[in-house]
Amino acid sequence: MNLKKFLYIILIAGFGLTSCSDFLSVRPVGSTDEVTFLTREGVDQVITSMYAKMYGGGQNATLVNLVWGDVLGAAANKGSTASDQPDWASLEMYSISTNNSYFNAKWRDCYNGVFKANVVISLANKIEDELRGYAGEEKDFYTEAIAQARFIRGLYHFECIKVFGAAVPYVGTEEYASSVNPKVSNVDESGNYIYIWDKVEEDLQYAYDNLPDTWAVERGNINKWAAAAMLAKVKIYRASPYNNNNGAGVVSKWTEAKNLLEVIMANGKQNDGKKFTLANTYEELWVAGKSDWTGESVFDLQEAIVGTQGETNSTPGGIYYIGMAGALGAAGFGFYMPTYDIVHSHMVDANGLPLIDLSYRDKPAISTIEGSTISTDLSVFMDPRVDLSTGRFGTPYWDYTVLSSVAGWIRDLANGGPFLNKKYIKKRADNGSHSVATVAVSSDKNTHLIRYAEILLWYAEVLIETGNHQGACEYVNQVRARAANWYLQAADPANMTPTTSSWILDDKVNGTTGANAAGNYRIGLWPESQFATKEGALTALRFERQIELCLEGHHWFDYARWGIAGTKLNSYLEFEKQHMSKFSTSVYNPAWVMWPIPQQQIITMEGVLVQNEVWK
Repeated sequence: MNLKKFLYIILIAGFGLTSCSDFLSVRPVGSTDEVTFLTREGVDQVITSMYAKMYGGGQNATLVNLVWGDVLGAAANKGSTASDQPDWASLEMYSISTNNSYFNAKWRDCYNGVFKANVVISLANKIEDELRGYAGEEKDFYTEAIAQARFIRGLYHFECIKVFGAAVPYVGTEEYASSVNPKVSNVDESGNYIYIWDKVEEDLQYAYDNLPDTWAVERGNINKWAAAAMLAKVKIYRASPYNNNNGAGVVSKWTEAKNLLEVIMANGKQNDGKKFTLANTYEELWVAGKSDWTGESVFDLQEAIVGTQGETNSTPGGIYYIGMAGALGAAGFGFYMPTYDIVHSHMVDANGLPLIDLSYRDKPAISTIEGSTISTDLSVFMDPRVDLSTGRFGTPYWDYTVLSSVAGWIRDLANGGPFLNKKYIKKRADNGSHSVATVAVSSDKNTHLIRYAEILLWYAEVLIETGNHQGACEYVNQVRARAANWYLQAADPANMTPTTSSWILDDKVNGTTGANAAGNYRIGLWPESQFATKEGALTALRFERQIELCLEGHHWFDYARWGIAGTKLNSYLEFEKQHMSKFSTSVYNPAWVMWPIPQQQIITMEGVLVQNEVWK
């Protein structure tokens, strides 16, 4: 988002631009406050507030979904201490209650986003004639305002679908205008669930059809290609099996997604006009000053080092903030610690390929804990992405230090484990005018919600599902080939300058060897034989998503939509409990492909809202 817009945010807290604690309490349409915004400038300011909504949410509601995608999806421990954030701890252990406050927080955040979008649409509709027909504009302001709002409305309804299933209320323009507190049911008169997939697709299709290719000034705004990508994502989820729940399994959506992805790959571009492409290296996606316009930014949240901390320079959910517990004087709570399983899954074989038979779980632990000391076996060959996504002791952690002392970095080893999240943490040198004490809080590197790598992996998936599993190999290997372009180099901990080591990068993609590595790395391409069958192709594709998108909030959603959550997560628990005793009694119910609608919302809705099928 353009930085000038942030100056308006604190000025428009009136006019009911934040919803109350009920399901969707709204200010009456036509209120006195509303008149202030019945101009083009006023609508523009309300659009700004709608965009700003994407930056909030806290760890339990952020669009990055670090709790819902990663902690519930076997990629991260809650971390901190066992008693800290008990409702988060319950989710981590799969001890589920419909009264868990995290469910309510996510629900409220989703419908608050829907609310803000509907405010924009309502205002724009009241002064439609005034907003149309400005000379020199590719499209009239009215259409673009509605298109942006319908994208946000579709986005937040889809967020609700991902967590709570597709039988949730759809609150559109008519529902928003109908009363002060619209009570929209998720069942019809016969008690059958109403799945809202079609409504979400309609919103995103409108956004795709009516948004500009690029925004010349407001570069953080949604363009048509971000809308197309989100629409493709909805179609892919809708095509996925979900164990025959969630109103999904619509096979024709695979083909629709395939066709749309082909258009995106041929024509999609960032707001700076650059055609979508993979960034040159995996590292530059996570470095301030490089991450913004690599070609891979399909749907980003723009970040800035200046402005109000709550809306501009804090990442959604405070991901940068929760990474370290007091390191070098920085604030932090030590949440969000990578699991043993996600780190060990980066092990590779002699060909630089992942151990898709899960034999990495039979090998000695990469890192071992003795008292307060962590020892890491850096001789084990790993995918080089491991030391960008996670922080392993014995390796450089950005430009802070070579991790050696637990003090200041891990709050509770027994509860969090020996690994740190890393890719969302900024470098110390990126502070700008900020002190070290706020290094973990603010950032000016973008938050990636959809990257071009994911477009390629989606395309590989739809090829597999539409009968061309052999053709998928090319696109998965494009992502793997890029991973060979970077590896973490060894550094002198005293001044963090490069130093000599015996570890290497064994680059089997390009047939080269890189010296002075921080640990042993190896990367190779999938052979075509892996994609000879649909089963083999899906195994490779799914493993590649796990590594490439590690700790980006996707994992549980993938396992749920693929219908493998029970198998995947119970297998994970059997491995993880060998290292983390807190999981000793945890079990995952295979029926859980969605989470319960919060009991508080069902009570508030006075019987209009019905619990989803899985949690009745």
